[in-house]
Parts: sequence; structure tokens; C-alpha cells
Amino acid sequence: MDKPILTFFCELETEPLTTLFASPDLLTQIKNLGARVSLGILDLSPERAAIVQRLNSEGIPVHAWLLLPKEQGYWFNLDNITQAYERYEKFKTWSHEHNLRWDAIGLDIEPDIRVVEYLRHSHWQGYWYLARQAFNRDRGESGRQAYQLLVNRIRRDGYFTESYQIPLIVDERRTGSSLLQRLLGIVDLDVDREVLMLYSSFVRPIGDGYLWSYAFDAQAIGVGSTGGGVNLEGVANTRPLSWAELQRDLLLAFQHTDFIYIFSLEGCVEQGFLPLIRELDWQQKPYIPIQATKQVDRWRRWGRLGLWVLARPWVPALALLMLLTMLFRNRRK
Repeated sequence: MDKPILTFFCELETEPLTTLFASPDLLTQIKNLGARVSLGILDLSPERAAIVQRLNSEGIPVHAWLLLPKEQGYWFNLDNITQAYERYEKFKTWSHEHNLRWDAIGLDIEPDIRVVEYLRHSHWQGYWYLARQAFNRDRGESGRQAYQLLVNRIRRDGYFTESYQIPLIVDERRTGSSLLQRLLGIVDLDVDREVLMLYSSFVRPIGDGYLWSYAFDAQAIGVGSTGGGVNLEGVANTRPLSWAELQRDLLLAFQHTDFIYIFSLEGCVEQGFLPLIRELDWQQKPYIPIQATKQVDRWRRWGRLGLWVLARPWVPALALLMLLTMLFRNRRK
């Protein structure tokens, strides 16, 4: 392809969402880009349905980015499986009542937002909660199976399925571990398209190396953030990307995939990025961040080693036994 298929995440409450789409030329700009919108389903209101109807009428593909109320964890994870099922059923009813068309259903797999709040305001309380979950082996596999059944149900209803995943899932998958899934509540799912959220703004100054390192394992890549979204102040560096940074990330991502997701639409509108994206020369070769990638790769290797060992506790136990045996024999000699 000479240019990627772009999808813009949009995560706004009802009033600012209505204000955003009140702009007379926004839909035209999205159509000119040949882009899609992954709309955060923060509520099941008539106003949100009206926005989807407008997008449908203009022929702009819309993905339903399923979310929960914040008191239920907001993102989908091992702590809110029941609520995820209930949300999907209510979403189907709402879509039918308003005759809404969806090109895909997206499951955002991230830690419970309440845990993020713990980490922001009471670090030790958050760490203690995570440590307890890490040793709860039962919830990992049973939770994954339950969520996979939900994915299968969505497919049977005729929808294309997506998951929006934090990239650490790739390293865990390689090592055969489930520690991070239990620790963070994330779920490794078999979906039609997995989008790795490689937001370089969260890992400055090596964000470009972070993106490039994980991009080799990505079916689709999420870049950002250009602004908006949940307030993660105190947890991550959330300063929005500049145009130079977004352009760099878009070009790097296009070296690996034809499917690029941009977080967020509202951030791009606020910073005036949509016309710049339309004029972007996708055939230019980006600067490859070799040094930053090497640094990220080193961290990933050490992380995978730790996950591999923790997934096989008999390995260090056997090594310790062999060491003690050798010391005992040497002592006898």
C-alpha cells in the first residue's frame, strides 16, 4: 500500500463529543484521509448514537471501543469479566434501537483504572494489591477463557474483533508466562486484529526506540498520545506529542504495518494535525532510532529472562540444589 489505513481513537464524554463533531468540516477531513473512527463507548446515550449515525451516513467506518463506567474499572481486565459481558449485551440492544452500524468491536485490555488511582495516590496500597493478584493463579487462566468466550460471542454476532493491548503482552507470550496477566489483570486474547498501544509520549526520551522495538511484533500499531484521554499524571509523562514526534511515529509504524491507530482524534483536531497528516509523504524513509532501540531491547531481554524464570520456579530451585551439592562435596574433600 502507498499509505496506511488510519483509525482515530476518540474518547470523550457526551458534551465535548457533541461539540467536537459540531465542526462542519471534521467529517470531511476524516473522509479525505480515508480514515476510520474508534469511538469510546463511555455511555449508551442518544447523543452518542446520533454521532455514530452521522458517521454511518457519511460512509465513515466506525469501531465500537467498548468501555465500562470508572467504578467498574473502565478498561476490560480480569477484575470485571461479568460487567464486560453485561456491557456488551446492553451495547447490542442500544445499537439495535438506534440502527447503528459497526465495522469492528474493540476490547481495551488494560489494568483496572482503580489500581491506577491507587498507584497515583497511595503507592504502597497499589503495590500491595498487585502483589496479592500476582499469586492468584486461579484467576489468570479462568479469566482468559471467559474473555475468549466473549470474543467468540462477538464474532458469532457478525462483528470483526480487535484488542487494544499494552505491548508487555508480547514479552509474556514469548516466555510462556502468565505473571503479568495476573499482576496487571490483562488478558491475552485471540482476536481478528491485535493493536499494540506503542505510545511514545509515555516513555520519553526513548519513545521512538520503544515503538521500533515492539513494532516487529505488531499486527497493528497505536501511536500517541496527541492529547486527551484518562488523566495519568503521576503515573506517566502525558505531555502530548508535537507534530514532529507524531510524524516520526507514523512513518516508523508504516514500516511495519498498514494499520495505524492514532490516539486521539480530539488531540489531533486541537493541535491542527489532520491537514498535516493528509499532506504527509508516506514514502519518505524515517530515521531509525538504533541506539534507543538497543536500550529498549536490553530491558526487554532482561524482562523476558525474569518472566521465563518466574514461570518455571523449579529452574532456580534446581540451580540452588546443584550449587549446595557442589559446596557440600567441596567441604567434604
